[in-house]
Amino acid sequence: MPNSNAKFNCNHRGGQEAGRRELVSRSLQSAQHCLEDQDFGTAYAHYLLVLNLAPELKTSVKETFQFTLFKWAEELDSLSRIQDLFNCYEQALELYPNDEVICNSMGEHLFRMGFRDEAAGYFHKAVKLNPDFADAKENFYRVANWLVERWHFIMLNDAKRNLTYLKAIENAVRSGCKSVLDIGTGTGILSMFAKKAGASFVYACELSKTMYELARDVVAANNMEGDIKLLHLKSLDIEIPKHIPERVSLVVTETVDAGLFGEGIVESLIHAWEHLLLQPK
Repeated sequence: MPNSNAKFNCNHRGGQEAGRRELVSRSLQSAQHCLEDQDFGTAYAHYLLVLNLAPELKTSVKETFQFTLFKWAEELDSLSRIQDLFNCYEQALELYPNDEVICNSMGEHLFRMGFRDEAAGYFHKAVKLNPDFADAKENFYRVANWLVERWHFIMLNDAKRNLTYLKAIENAVRSGCKSVLDIGTGTGILSMFAKKAGASFVYACELSKTMYELARDVVAANNMEGDIKLLHLKSLDIEIPKHIPERVSLVVTETVDAGLFGEGIVESLIHAWEHLLLQPK
């Protein structure tokens, strides 16, 4: 009896495998016929089935799958089926999470629809995956021009202003402020000033996804990624001990510009004073 059961199980598994191969083969043929008929939606559905049943084929069908996805996405876009379009890209990125071409294409759709911060995230990921991907680099720089306000560049090149901040932060740290929170860190320059001045703990928050990613790159390029904790958060949403372990002894920010009141910086500073900053005894 045991030998009979083993033989049955073996035959059963063999039958399942044969059935899987047959279904994959037929789906591939159907997908090809649909592409010839320019029925991209049905072809896309067939490829999803194939890749879920036979993940070992991911490499061999990758380019055809990309072509099908992009064509189907164009149709969905023209029909204003935006949620369906995004669902397709999410499915594709589940299958190919590290595909720079799909990431870049997703970013292009998001950018055209006005979701520039989200688009920048996908362009940035595409460039990270392939630094030589020219289209992704061009797209990232283009969207960065929309998102990174010009005053960032002006401030970064204002040596007198930066030196003033550096001296003020150095004086505060030397006087005993060993934990620092940088609100609206931007490129992370004030956080790095604080760390170089000798602060033991430095936290930085940035609401913009693009600026947050930029700050991560800048901090990493300066070998400080292990010394500065970057938070993709609005300062009003920072909680103790969820995001930072305890109140800090110094809050720094350079978000004071013409947008002082419109950007809610007053509320952010009040919140920091009341909830995140150590109170004088």
